[in-house]
Amino acid sequence: MPIRFSQKGNFKRTEKFLMNAKERKFFKALDKYGREGVEALKQATPRDTGLTAESWSYEIHWSKGQFTINWTNSNLSEPGIPVAVLIQYGHVTKNGGYVQGRDYINPAIAPVFDKLANDAWKEMTK
Repeated sequence: MPIRFSQKGNFKRTEKFLMNAKERKFFKALDKYGREGVEALKQATPRDTGLTAESWSYEIHWSKGQFTINWTNSNLSEPGIPVAVLIQYGHVTKNGGYVQGRDYINPAIAPVFDKLANDAWKEMTK
């Protein structure tokens, strides 16, 4: 008794996805989310002088088949610690006191992650 196998359709969508990945089109699209993340972080950063809020930036990296967006803040305290980190996690003061941290980064950036994930899923299922 012979075994028969048949298949209908084609791989056009798969081929399109792979060509886009090869051309790193996702890299270009991530720029949009990088900018949105910077704006969200600027808006959420507690303001005293406003310097920390205005010091957000981002970088996009491609390595070993993986894209990453790194958001950074260039406003540094005297010993070279990012002020954004001191605000986020808290810190001791010069006179021995302690300033409680304030979680403002995670709530600000979470909607950007969600949007990126939703948009990527829509792109994959087109």
